[in-house]
Amino acid sequence: MKLAFSTLGVPGLPVPDVLRLATTHGYAGVELRAHPEEPVHPGSPPGVRAETVRRFADAGVLPLSVAGYARVAAPGPDEPVLAQLAELIRLAADLGAPYARVFPGGGDQPAGEADALAARRLGTAAPLAADAGVRLLLETHDSHRRAEDVERVLGLVGHRQVGALWDVLHTWLGGEAPETSVPALSPYLGYVQVKDVVSADDLTPMPPGKGVLPLGACVAALCRAGWDGWLCWEYEQRWYPGATPFTQVADAGREFLGRLAAG
Repeated sequence: MKLAFSTLGVPGLPVPDVLRLATTHGYAGVELRAHPEEPVHPGSPPGVRAETVRRFADAGVLPLSVAGYARVAAPGPDEPVLAQLAELIRLAADLGAPYARVFPGGGDQPAGEADALAARRLGTAAPLAADAGVRLLLETHDSHRRAEDVERVLGLVGHRQVGALWDVLHTWLGGEAPETSVPALSPYLGYVQVKDVVSADDLTPMPPGKGVLPLGACVAALCRAGWDGWLCWEYEQRWYPGATPFTQVADAGREFLGRLAAG
């Protein structure tokens, strides 16, 4: 398995510094948070995109994904959501990122209605993603935090360019064991977001292996399924500014995840 980290752990950090972190601490990829607070986002002009591509190529690091904030199951008209998806796909394509992350965001709607909204929008965007060489990934999150929730949507979409991103925190919070999550997601899985936290009631980020998440069981389930893709460490420094800075735990996290990935 290959290792990446998310820029959610280094909010606002310029791309050259992000890449210096990656190469210094042994990460082969970076998940770019695609938000206006960050150096690269859907509103970035062509010059910024081209410079970002050059810097990643020079560093020998993969821009694994652009982590967007489109909510594909959100109530309301389709057009604004489809516009967000198109912008996110274009950004990923321009940067050479194979994946673009989206959220469910179904709120309190009945599950069937939220599933139908998400599937319709993802299905509509799928041909554009295919043309761009980008795979849209629906994250296990909020209204669809369990693998079985995301599996329902992806089964309705039925397009290879629409897959799943497994955020191991949310399936755990949803009471779903890794042995259940992996078989449900494996036909669709793009990559895996790993993290650790203090407790179910305190989501302050911790270095992997220092909190309560069953990361060993998660990786073991992936290994049994024969999956050897990307593990991306999402350290949520942006939401918990009092947490230990990512720069101080980057080595420990890479070493722990590397041991897990090596079996």
